[in-house]
Amino acid sequence: MGWLIAGIAVLVLSAVYLFLILPRRADKAAFAPFQGLMAAHRGLYEKDQSVPENSLEAFRRAAGNGYGVELDVQLSKDGAVVVFHDDTVDRMTTEKGRVDSFTLAELQAMPLKGTEHRIPLFTDVMAVLDGVSPTIVELKSTPNYPELCEKTLAILRTLKGPYCVESFDPRIVRWFYKNAPDLTRGQLTEAYPYWRKGGLPFRKALMMHCLFINFLTHPQFIAFGRGRRPLCMLLGRAIGAKTVFWTEHPDSDHDTLAKRYDCRIFEHYRPETRYKA
Repeated sequence: MGWLIAGIAVLVLSAVYLFLILPRRADKAAFAPFQGLMAAHRGLYEKDQSVPENSLEAFRRAAGNGYGVELDVQLSKDGAVVVFHDDTVDRMTTEKGRVDSFTLAELQAMPLKGTEHRIPLFTDVMAVLDGVSPTIVELKSTPNYPELCEKTLAILRTLKGPYCVESFDPRIVRWFYKNAPDLTRGQLTEAYPYWRKGGLPFRKALMMHCLFINFLTHPQFIAFGRGRRPLCMLLGRAIGAKTVFWTEHPDSDHDTLAKRYDCRIFEHYRPETRYKA
């Protein structure tokens, strides 16, 4: 009897675990433009920022060289959807402060790394990329995430594509699951030690590494960064979910990444535009 109870307990726990972590199967046709794609991280920018990341020129260069693109969107103080990675403008401009504490006009007056390039609107970027480069749109975490989601989706609905969305913030991924279930969505994550280094408490870091939030967000792809891949990625890919790697560099193990991931985000070198995944 004891063995029977133990066996039932193991089965129940396994079922609960699978319920929590399994992503959704990706629609093959919808994901096809991203299958085997090399996507330029924040555009095809220069390491010395002479052509800055997330600038219109970086996106023109990526499109002109046949790459896909990964980019980041967030809101200005007056509610414009801008393309910029960091929470603050400190690293990329001579100003200091959070992106969402500046109006669009103020942001666009800031030179990026001392160049003539400025922080672009999402609409301006997509005028360059739409119909040319498959685009992975990362929505940055923000307290006002519903507004960011709504405005980003409204812009995406005007485009030809192809495009998909992703976020580290599971609230954002869930928002798209609830409000735009036809749009391919992905959950960004990385290994537990890096979540902890970023300041996330133990419980949340473990949840994000193991993706115990997948039952709420139902991502069709997992975008994974540094460290050991969690079991949920292996299981998810086995059932038809897709995998994306960020961020590949010149000294990365390119052959291994090609075997493990359906799409790869790169920077600081120029690989072939596509590979067999």
